[in-house]
Amino acid sequence: MDQFDVVVIGAGAAGMMCAAEAGKRGHSVLVIDHAAKPGEKIRISGGGRCNFTNLNASPANFISQNPSFAISALRRYTQRDFIALVERYGIAYHEKTLGQLFCDGSSKQIVDLLLNEMRQANVELRLSTSVQSVEKMPEGFSLRLSQGAVQCRSLVVASGGKSIPKMGATGFGYDLAQQFGLKVVETRPALVPLTLEPTLLERLTPLAGVAVDAVAACGKTQFAEALLFTHRGLSGPSILQISSYWREGAEITLSMLPGVNLFEELRAARAQNGRQALQTALSAFLPKRLAQLIAETEKGPANLADYSDKRLRAVEEAVNRWRFKPAGSEGYRTAEVTLGGVDTRELDSRTMEAKTVPGLYFIGEVVDVTGWLGGYNFQWAWSSGWCAGQAA
Repeated sequence: MDQFDVVVIGAGAAGMMCAAEAGKRGHSVLVIDHAAKPGEKIRISGGGRCNFTNLNASPANFISQNPSFAISALRRYTQRDFIALVERYGIAYHEKTLGQLFCDGSSKQIVDLLLNEMRQANVELRLSTSVQSVEKMPEGFSLRLSQGAVQCRSLVVASGGKSIPKMGATGFGYDLAQQFGLKVVETRPALVPLTLEPTLLERLTPLAGVAVDAVAACGKTQFAEALLFTHRGLSGPSILQISSYWREGAEITLSMLPGVNLFEELRAARAQNGRQALQTALSAFLPKRLAQLIAETEKGPANLADYSDKRLRAVEEAVNRWRFKPAGSEGYRTAEVTLGGVDTRELDSRTMEAKTVPGLYFIGEVVDVTGWLGGYNFQWAWSSGWCAGQAA
C-alpha cells in the first residue's frame, strides 16, 4: 500500500495550490481526482481567460455564516501574493472591470502554472481516480481508491461544490465531512441566473439578448453591474451577484437607469416635443426593445404631451423601481459556485484543519465561504489552499 504524508482530494484551484505548498515543505504529496484532466473549472472560467483574482479582494466580498472566518487566510495569502506568482511565470494579464484580473491569453496558463508548481515540489497526480472509502486510523487515514489503496498522515478535501455537475461536480466533500461528524451548512446554487414565472417570462421574451447597466437589490444588498434578459429569465453580473443573497419568495428590485431622474427627463421631453411617443422618448435612454415593451405595458396616450405627471412617475417606477419575485434559479447546472458547505465553526481559520479530527482539512468551495463574482472565489481557493499547505 502506498504511503504519503499528504493526500489531497481534488485537482482544482485549491487542491493544486495546497499540494504544491505541502510539497515545498518536503512532504510526499498525492493529488487524486476523478476527472480526466486537472483544473477544468479554471480552464472554462472567465470565458477561457480565467478571472484569477480581484485587486479589491477582502473579507467583505465573501458570504458565510461566520463572516470573520476568512479574514486570517485572506490576510496570510493575499491577491498580491498570487499576482506575484503569475508575474513570476511571465503570464500577461489585464484588469477588466471592478478590479477583476484576467489572463491576456488562455486560462490554461494558470493550470500549467499550478501543474508546474506541483512538479517542482515532486507532487504525484493521479487522474481518473475516484475515492471509494475513507477511514480514520490511529496515525492518519486509509483511502480505498478505484486504483488501489493509499494511506496518509494528513488528508485535505478540496473536492469543490455541486455547481456544474456536467463537469463532474458532486456532494462528495459534504458527505465526507458528515462521515466524520462535521456539520454542513445547507447548500444552494449561487452566482446563478434567475428564472421567472411563465406569465412574466412570456411578456419579457422579446427582450432576450438585451443588456442594460442596472442596480439589482434584495433586502439591504445591491449590486450595480450589467443585466441581461434571457429566454429563461434574467442573468448578467448584477443578477448573478444578487442571486447569492436572494431566497425563495423574496422580492428583487431593479433600477435600469440608475443615476437618472427619468421623471424629470420625461417632463423635459414632453415640454420640448410633446408630439413624440413615450417609446421614442424612452429610447433616448434605454435599448429600443426595452423602451417599446415599457411603453406597451403602460398602455398610455399616443403622444407624450397627453401624459400627466402621475403617469410619468409610473413610467419612472417601472424603469427604476421594478419589483418582481423570481420563480427560482437555473440551479447547479449553470451556477458558478455553491453557497454553504462545511461549517466554518468546525475548522481552524489559520490552517483549515477540522478541530475534532486531527489531520483532516477542508479548503476551497467545499467550505462555507462563498465569494462575489469577479475572481473572489479563486482568491479564496488560493488563500485557503496555501494555508492548509503550510500545516498539512
